[in-house]
Amino acid sequence: MDVIHTALWVSDIERTREFYLDGLGLEENWSFTADDGVENVYIGGENGEFQFKYDPDGGPEIDSGTMAHVAVGVDSTDETFERLAEREAPPVQTEPTTMVDIDVRVAFVEDPDGYVVELVEELE
Repeated sequence: MDVIHTALWVSDIERTREFYLDGLGLEENWSFTADDGVENVYIGGENGEFQFKYDPDGGPEIDSGTMAHVAVGVDSTDETFERLAEREAPPVQTEPTTMVDIDVRVAFVEDPDGYVVELVEELE
């Protein structure tokens, strides 16, 4: 068994694409629109992906408080954080910081729907 994806409802699929593709630098792997009109967009990297679900007719109410965060591996936490700040100006939960005990540099920002995204750079 393996984790395939994390599915999240979003309120604006284009803002979500901009945040994860242009801001974070992930890739759009594939997408489809279901018979009920819900657009499904799969974005990720080599080790996993997110399924973003968008209902143009409204869909469910989005409550970002039910999930702690999603973690995205980045080459440079500082560069990614700065790129997001310039392009998206997301709410910041935690500025870039080094967690010496586990040898990573992290930052926490919110995506367009308030989901917390952890930027994780593994240090050597």
